[in-house]
Amino acid sequence: MTKDSIVLGAGIVGVSTAIHLQRRGRQVILVDRKEPGRETSFGNAGLIQREGVVPYGFPQQFGLLLRYAFNNRIDAHYHLRALPAQIAFLARYWWNSNTKRHEMISRAYAPLIEHSVSEHNDLIEASHAEELIRKNGWVELFRSNEKRDAEFAEAERLNREFGIGYDALSSTELAAAEPHLRGSFAGALRWRDPWSVLDPHGLTAAYRRYFESIGGRVTTGDAVSLGMAGKAWRMVTAEGSVEAEDVVVALGPWADVVTKRFGYAFPLGVKRGYHMHYAAEGNAVLNNWTLDAERGYLLAPMSRGIRLTTGAEFALRDAPKTPVQLDRAEAVARATFPLGDRLDPEPWMGARPCTPDMMPIIGKAPRHNGLWFAFGHAHHGLTLGPVTGRVLAELITGEKPFVDISAYAPDRFAP
Repeated sequence: MTKDSIVLGAGIVGVSTAIHLQRRGRQVILVDRKEPGRETSFGNAGLIQREGVVPYGFPQQFGLLLRYAFNNRIDAHYHLRALPAQIAFLARYWWNSNTKRHEMISRAYAPLIEHSVSEHNDLIEASHAEELIRKNGWVELFRSNEKRDAEFAEAERLNREFGIGYDALSSTELAAAEPHLRGSFAGALRWRDPWSVLDPHGLTAAYRRYFESIGGRVTTGDAVSLGMAGKAWRMVTAEGSVEAEDVVVALGPWADVVTKRFGYAFPLGVKRGYHMHYAAEGNAVLNNWTLDAERGYLLAPMSRGIRLTTGAEFALRDAPKTPVQLDRAEAVARATFPLGDRLDPEPWMGARPCTPDMMPIIGKAPRHNGLWFAFGHAHHGLTLGPVTGRVLAELITGEKPFVDISAYAPDRFAP
């Protein structure tokens, strides 16, 4: 089989890239080892984070780092035996998170985020997936006046510098918006601009169906079979051998399966995360995606139930599940909202692909023609899938990318 382009990885980034290449006249085959959207794209918090112009940094304060060292928190957990393998990544992540560097990175990162909702809207309309989308933002809860005031000030800065919309809610206004929340809160912040997704896997599946409707092909295959065949790229799939002029690596935390084989040593780390769905007790209703900002978990009213998501777990990518953060979060969440029974047979776990400078890797491989990279989106894979797909497809087909992606070039890590 001969195609113009192979896209490896059928998460939200890979599916979006395949769509944009197919739209530009390329014959594209999308290849994954599983059904599209079954890995990292399956278990995110379901937010298209238009407000997320500031990537998640590594804590800088010594006192906070000391508290994390006790390893008993919801927002972060680590495997002690994994630290030796991750220490170089974590050290660079910490360095890039200092105030000056983090501000520079945020300004380079913002253009992608700026187009996140509009690029999703294009694919949502094309795939007729409107029923999966809510357009009423999301909410952060604050337990202390100090945290509330600091976040209100940050929201005002983001509004002033990046045009991000928000509402500062008093405790009374929060109670009116979410009458079934329990406990005492100092207030809340409602981000107006983001959209939320009732079923992240369902959205990826809708995009996949749209890709097929415009002539794209989807199959299974193992990325380790990728190699050169003269000037073309060849791999083995369930439908036989496939050759193409271009191949896009959109394998998320498994990108090194390909990149290392071709001599690229990207400093790619992972942050693992967990979720579980719950019924609500009685007639309780959660109206919006709600983050308990000082505890580090999020509740999302999704199609499958109320999804409870955890913070980051620093562990080896393929280590067995250790959902201790989920158990800790559930105990706190039950005191915040009347959660009923667990609805999943076991906690879901996924791995977020992260770079030490908190920006994705998007662009051409420095030493190989026809090899393109699109991974490392960390917490914003769902948010940035369509915009990444568009700019990379523009680059591959010789168009000028509508967003400057020079800051995300692979050669910043692999000359």
